[in-house]
Amino acid sequence: MSAGRTLSNLLYRQRTLTLVLLLTPPLLWFGVVYMGSLLSLLSQSVFGFDDMSMAVTSELTFANFRELLAPANLDIVLRTLSMAIAVTLGAVLLGFPIAYYMAHFASPREKAFFYVGVMLPMWASYIVKAYAWTVLLAQGGVLYWLAESLGLKNALLALLQVPYVGGDTLATSHLGRFLVFTYIWLPFMILPIQAAIERVPGNLLLASSDLGAHPWQTFRKVLWPLAFPGVVAGSIFTFSLTLGDYIIPQLIGPSGFFIGNMVYTMQGTIGNIPMAAAFTVVPIVLITVYLSIARRLGAFNAL
Repeated sequence: MSAGRTLSNLLYRQRTLTLVLLLTPPLLWFGVVYMGSLLSLLSQSVFGFDDMSMAVTSELTFANFRELLAPANLDIVLRTLSMAIAVTLGAVLLGFPIAYYMAHFASPREKAFFYVGVMLPMWASYIVKAYAWTVLLAQGGVLYWLAESLGLKNALLALLQVPYVGGDTLATSHLGRFLVFTYIWLPFMILPIQAAIERVPGNLLLASSDLGAHPWQTFRKVLWPLAFPGVVAGSIFTFSLTLGDYIIPQLIGPSGFFIGNMVYTMQGTIGNIPMAAAFTVVPIVLITVYLSIARRLGAFNAL
């Protein structure tokens, strides 16, 4: 009997050994390379930093975490968190109607078209899309031309004067940054919602209508509760990806750091790795809390 045949018979009889051999390489990669590097970074959050020598010291301190509560740093956290929440809500408002149409009204050919339309932007380079939006949002760009063609330019200019929303131009406004984030992460919201809606039996919606419920009541009492795990599943992507992004805030929107920009600046420019690690803890804690809530809402069943 050949050695290959002998090994095959051994692995067939020893299922536990087979499972160990299959799982060991990915678990080593995840546990040593990924988690090891992450824990190494986080452990440095309790180290000190000498501003004079610009070097990390071995002194253990929680000053970095206290520094996170300083007004300037707290403003960065709140700015990032508010944008992540706004993008998530915007993606839900845009993605739910599209997902509902795909699940209940689209023919097989139309559904294939929508799948390609949703997935196609994901095939393009993230950085290319971000830079393309700087051109679209620039003064004299496509969106300004479209607003002027529709007679909405004055409304757009008025919107740009709203505090915490507008700016000098769309390209330097919070609104422009919100549009870019929502565009890039929208596919991650549509697909989980569409999958969740497809699992809702159509006869439940018909029964609700037969029992005299208005369309809004059917949506609120039947469709939304059953599709909500898909909404939460999609929000995991939009929320966490926005929370950790640092490229779009550099290209679009007004001046002001996001958490990702601050980590990059502290570690890559200043060399203050302990403070960068302390900032890294913030999205990890926020996402951990968010994932625990999502798990209770059954979101993982819709992934």
